[in-house]
Amino acid sequence: MGYNVMSRTCPSRVVLHRIGARWTVFVLNALEHQPLRFVQIKTHIQGITPKVLTETLRTLERDGLIARTDFEENPPRVEYELTVLGRSLLEPLRAVRLWAEEHVPEIQAANAVAAMEPDRR
Repeated sequence: MGYNVMSRTCPSRVVLHRIGARWTVFVLNALEHQPLRFVQIKTHIQGITPKVLTETLRTLERDGLIARTDFEENPPRVEYELTVLGRSLLEPLRAVRLWAEEHVPEIQAANAVAAMEPDRR
């Protein structure tokens, strides 16, 4: 049976929603090159709160996109890294990221025009 994200009951909607969640892309990109500790991820992703980062990391771990390793040292040390599944998402995310960075001026120009137009509701 195939999946169709346009179908109301398709489980692929949950997957797409998870990928499109506000901080998912940032966390996956932060972990692209090496495993990182919580504070390193938080420093790398400007503007994310500790609470939201914790929630995002837990969700990505539950979905099998990242792995959490607890080294059971004193002081405690935990690292997060991409799984094979998480790595497989980097290429399509990279394409979206490059598209976004390339088209910033056009999007900003369109927003400026829309801001000057009367409300069309």
